[in-house]
Amino acid sequence: MNKYLIKNAQIVNENKIFHGDILIKNERIEKIASNIQDKDAIEINAEDYICIPGAIDDQVHFREPGLTHKATIFSESRAAVAGGITTFFEMPNTVPQATTQVLLEDKYQIAHNNSLANYSFFMGTTNDNYDEVMKTNPQTICGIKIFMGSSTGNMLVDDQQILEKIFANAPTIIATHCEDEQTIKNNLAYYTEKYGDKLDATFHARIRNNEACFLSSSMAIQLAKKNNTRLHILHISTGEETHLFDNQIPLKDKKITAEACIHHLWFSDKDYSTKGNWIKWNPAVKSEADRDEIWKALLDGRIDVIATDHAPHTIEEKEQIYLKAPSGGPLVQHSIQAILDFHEQGKISLEQIVEKMCHNPAILFNVKDRGFIREGYFADLVLIKKESKKVVKDNLLYKCQWSPFEGHIFNHQISKTFINGHLAYDNGIFNESKTGKRIEFER
Repeated sequence: MNKYLIKNAQIVNENKIFHGDILIKNERIEKIASNIQDKDAIEINAEDYICIPGAIDDQVHFREPGLTHKATIFSESRAAVAGGITTFFEMPNTVPQATTQVLLEDKYQIAHNNSLANYSFFMGTTNDNYDEVMKTNPQTICGIKIFMGSSTGNMLVDDQQILEKIFANAPTIIATHCEDEQTIKNNLAYYTEKYGDKLDATFHARIRNNEACFLSSSMAIQLAKKNNTRLHILHISTGEETHLFDNQIPLKDKKITAEACIHHLWFSDKDYSTKGNWIKWNPAVKSEADRDEIWKALLDGRIDVIATDHAPHTIEEKEQIYLKAPSGGPLVQHSIQAILDFHEQGKISLEQIVEKMCHNPAILFNVKDRGFIREGYFADLVLIKKESKKVVKDNLLYKCQWSPFEGHIFNHQISKTFINGHLAYDNGIFNESKTGKRIEFER
């Protein structure tokens, strides 16, 4: 086992920025101090680098099994590690869908063999797998996923009695995709009849509109409050929804939490005219006013975490006409870089970035020994350097080989990523000799 000594890094951790050394030994952080000497350690001069805990992305779609023409756990975990994401929580809408404990464990085995990053998987719900959902072990699985609105994979749960039962008896945290299905169907029928073949991505935010999101999120929160359920609402996309959440109590005491995604913080509906299907997500990217409200809620603590909802599709799939093109896009390689661009604009501090992408996901999901730079914790660490580089196809690591950020110049680059003390990524070079670990939860 290699021992590493990171020297004189600008460490960002627990609302502080300070220069110091970090000694890594046997997968964990052994010591943090202003000056550490260890002749047996491999020394890394980090004087010009920012050091943060590895990001924990609580919502990704890595497409394996069954959809490996789009992505694999290996390819996308590799891109995530290059982007400074050391842990991911993956969604159940694969083929087959992860709606039984056996199928869920199959995914864990794939990750055990192939994932460069640490991993956990959500248990999927349908209208008829309640008994399987109730077998979920809260110590070994990140949570239960409910699609309260259909998205890629058609795992819609629309049986009100089933929803009531799950919310009343869930053994662990419920994460929801909230869009009202009937509202979307009505909007789609209206715009299809009116515009026919002229319908394109510029209509996406009108079809999957604010009302659809607010109705569904409101219902989920009502169910959670009624049953005292631990609820986490994913990818908030409207200003109206942000007012459903609270910032009056510490995150560790919240029963209802929320997530913002990179694309809803970066793009607006004005970008559909140039980006088209490449920014077609569910829920839709909406107005600049909605984006501003999401930022406000993120910074004041009503929204708790930043994630990606990384959901790749092939170029050929995305180039289809609007009604056939699937929703989703790849983001894990550039999520930290994107947020650092906002830091340079003065929109968010380094401390807040680390809070929302590293600390808070660990707190929210009760992740054991990760998400912070602390002695005794696993050494999931990222070194970042100030350097400008354009996103082009040649430097993309996604299997789908495209990005909504193509052509953009990011001003920070991920230099090194440690996974459990293993230097998995070093300035463009991967060490794939070790895989990540299955995440444990303290619940």
